[in-house]
Amino acid sequence: MAHPRYFIRWSVDSQPNTPYFSTWKSADLQWRMVASDRAKIKGVILAGGNGTRLLPMTRVTNKHLLPVYDRPMVFFPLQALVQSGIEEVMLITGGSHPGDFVHLLGNGRAFGLRELSYGYQEGAGGIADALRLAEDFADGQPLVVMLGDNLMQEQLKPHVQDFANQLSQTQGLGARILLKEVEDPGRFGVAEVNDDESIISIVEKPAQPRSRQAVIGTYMYDAQVFDIIRTLTPSKRGELEITDVNQEYLNRGQLEWSQVEGWWSDAGTVPSLFQASKFVAQYGANGEGAACEAHRDDLKPRQQREQ
Repeated sequence: MAHPRYFIRWSVDSQPNTPYFSTWKSADLQWRMVASDRAKIKGVILAGGNGTRLLPMTRVTNKHLLPVYDRPMVFFPLQALVQSGIEEVMLITGGSHPGDFVHLLGNGRAFGLRELSYGYQEGAGGIADALRLAEDFADGQPLVVMLGDNLMQEQLKPHVQDFANQLSQTQGLGARILLKEVEDPGRFGVAEVNDDESIISIVEKPAQPRSRQAVIGTYMYDAQVFDIIRTLTPSKRGELEITDVNQEYLNRGQLEWSQVEGWWSDAGTVPSLFQASKFVAQYGANGEGAACEAHRDDLKPRQQREQ
């Protein structure tokens, strides 16, 4: 059965009433100029789900609006995309609190975006099902797709650069995933990499993982991704699995990968949300490092900074 699509392009001049992360706007303008000479890469943040593992907090708000240390969770993927030179982003959510994202983020201009669009996913059809709502927004351009509860210590920008270079060498075709070595790979999709550093298999939550390389929640796709999604059938969970999308790119010989260093967290449970807050407080995120303290005033409403 076809799912109805809801697509909002925010284009009014109003902005949030707070000066959050003014430094994002000046992040690496030189990279933005380089990126403009290549295929325009757009960003998608997937911020749906019911957040059942974070009850009772998620009875009153979407989990991606919960605080991670000193800011809402959704700020982290948004910052990562802006730092990477991406100026057009679509946020896809669901559930009972979609308007809260609009209230918080507005048209995205305060965060350095040229355009911020919103999509709504009905039900829980999986990551790939949510992503297909971005087809009109993508308009044939490549995408960097981030799960809204994934945070990491390093900047995303070098990996986006690698993806742009990959596309320039393959006539614009291909995908890239990020891998992180973890202690408990059976909780995630796991990639097996051979001696030539090529991925040879991806298995979702294997009982006996063949490696410790977890596929984290950041995916980079060309325009083929939507045709691939249309070929998928629901898994035993009744969802369209993003692992099946990645597997199809692997079958086509078009899947590359990058290694993530530093800490990474999926912040989708109470313990991992707590751990992510500790990581951000101690080490920073998105390459901030000690800037977590240096930019503390940037995170406050203007009236508090002037006191």
